[in-house]
Amino acid sequence: MLKRTFLAGFVGLGICASTAWAQTTTTPTADPHDMTVNQRLENQKDRIQAGTQDDQLTRGERTRLRANDAAIHAQEKVYRQANDGRLTQGERQQLQRELNRNSRQIYRARHNDRKPK
Repeated sequence: MLKRTFLAGFVGLGICASTAWAQTTTTPTADPHDMTVNQRLENQKDRIQAGTQDDQLTRGERTRLRANDAAIHAQEKVYRQANDGRLTQGERQQLQRELNRNSRQIYRARHNDRKPK
């Protein structure tokens, strides 16, 4: 009887521990350096769309920002085609610099108090 109680308690403890271990996940960070190029482009696309909906971007600003994103995406595609689908460290750094520059431009365009006509 004692053996059975001990065994049942041990199995129950094991199940609880394994369930708790399985539920622990790493939370994604918002650090732009941990995000992929495509994730950052998607984030910037969402920010441009939000600026459009909130009337924070003029048509010209929106067009320019979208063109910048398209150019970054095209450059990434060229880099990947040249290296069997991979980016070198230098290419990744170059794309990150371009993404950072475009991110700053999105922020400035959304906060410059220009209204669409």
